[in-house]
Amino acid sequence: MSLPRETTSPLTIERGPSAAALKVTGGAMVYRLYDVGYEIHLDRALEILAASAPVRARPLGGEAQAMQIANPPVSVPLGDERVVIDGRAYDATVAARIFDFGVVSLRLRIDAPPSIDWQQYSRFGNAVDVGADLTPVFQRQLNALFERITPAIERPAIAPVSEDYIVFRIRRLEDTAGRPVPADALGDDDIIPLLLNESRPLSAAARRELLPHRFSYYGDDLTILTWDNALVLEPVAEDTDVQYILEFANAQLLELRFYDAVLDTELTRMYDQIAEARAKPGRFFRRRFTHLLTHLLSIVADSTELVERAENSLKVTDDVYLARIYSAALEIFRGRAWRAGIDRKLAIIRETYSMLNAEGQAARGEALELAIVLLFVLEIVLASFVR
Repeated sequence: MSLPRETTSPLTIERGPSAAALKVTGGAMVYRLYDVGYEIHLDRALEILAASAPVRARPLGGEAQAMQIANPPVSVPLGDERVVIDGRAYDATVAARIFDFGVVSLRLRIDAPPSIDWQQYSRFGNAVDVGADLTPVFQRQLNALFERITPAIERPAIAPVSEDYIVFRIRRLEDTAGRPVPADALGDDDIIPLLLNESRPLSAAARRELLPHRFSYYGDDLTILTWDNALVLEPVAEDTDVQYILEFANAQLLELRFYDAVLDTELTRMYDQIAEARAKPGRFFRRRFTHLLTHLLSIVADSTELVERAENSLKVTDDVYLARIYSAALEIFRGRAWRAGIDRKLAIIRETYSMLNAEGQAARGEALELAIVLLFVLEIVLASFVR
């Protein structure tokens, strides 16, 4: 196993050559993630997509030994698209990654013009991030893929909530003479226009708050994470392990957001259903809450199972490079806060279930007592007639 890669604080990075003179070879990976059902049976999906050469890839680097993936997602190419970025047409390639916990991740790779300088690359990245409407492309690809893999999806339905993320992937960083330069040639002031789309210098406090996660191992690689995008400098073109981990973290975030929204809706509906059930006549002779209790129990079971499956789909077993990036991504995405919110709402539903169940049992107890009293009165009446 390789030694842990070290993280570097942005405040201790020494500036290299001016980034304005650097030449960049790279592009952008635009991710759009969707919840498409309760569960996707990946073996069945592999069979359906066999003609498109799907694979079940894992991280490839030595650091990937620290990652345990119980059910590796299915990756499949979806073809090429022509997209317009800042008034210029680009050829883009589209692929998908399918996760067993019901998420489909679409990724659009757009290569930047060759050997542009850093400022041009930053403008290209900003245009991809905020200046291009890629929704029609993603929606068309999603609908086509969803139609193909529907037989492999349990409870198929495309949820309204989705997740976006962009990885700015640089394969080569050179000086004006064409010589590779180290990653520390990029300082915070150079990164800010690309990742934060800010043209004015930020204060030291803002830099610490917005760019706290900077990772590198070799002198020519670098990963910087933010809430909605990341910069990945990796000279080995085939090494996409960092993107793989970030895509996984975004898929887990989507599931947390999706079930948080589901529980919000169910809580509002639950209160209305309780009021409606209590307003119905026949208090002692009808099980007013039976269907509602069954529904609440189903919500708790489904939500708990899916959230646990998503969170446990990727486990970190050692403190190495990819593990640190994965942990930092979950921290940025506020995974613990989302999970805590879900747990609170599930607790409310469980308490409501217990309360309604107790109320129903009390009502049935009252009905039984009333029946006993009526039988006793009836027995007395019949006895008086017999005499």
